[in-house]
Amino acid sequence: MPSHHLPLLLTAFQHRFRRDLEAMSRFLADDVAVGWEELGTDLLDGAPPALVAALTGGEHWPSRTLDNLITPDGSPPVRMTVTDATAIEQDLQWGYILRPHGIGVISLLHEDAGPVVDWNTDPRTVFSDSPAHWSSTAHAPVLTPLRAAPPQATPTTRPAIGSPARPAARR
Repeated sequence: MPSHHLPLLLTAFQHRFRRDLEAMSRFLADDVAVGWEELGTDLLDGAPPALVAALTGGEHWPSRTLDNLITPDGSPPVRMTVTDATAIEQDLQWGYILRPHGIGVISLLHEDAGPVVDWNTDPRTVFSDSPAHWSSTAHAPVLTPLRAAPPQATPTTRPAIGSPARPAARR
């Protein structure tokens, strides 16, 4: 859900990975054997404590990969590659594409592309979870920022820019 994943991903980019998209992509996509079960608050490492508290309410949980999978035939599990054909069979509802200028958000059940949320967006911004709001022809559906002022050491919020270009591959 965008309301859960976008704050974690924006904060991770801005603080843990210090705006290094290549390092973030390596961690989230390239260095994972199969896939992610859950993204956790470890992505918020390096963020100001007030921002972490605003996003998590003080709770902490680790990111978890899909490590203990058992296939029906006993063969080793393979990397989860998401394509148009596999998204439905994997029961995925949302796709996130890390781009140089922001995160592309796709409602996989309704669209082939989606708007891009700028990397400078305040992570405390509240986003809609309604797939109908994430159209490829619209701006990202910002409901409301949680607070008026951005946290210290976090850039100010910029409007999200829609991206009509279809991604080459989904992660």
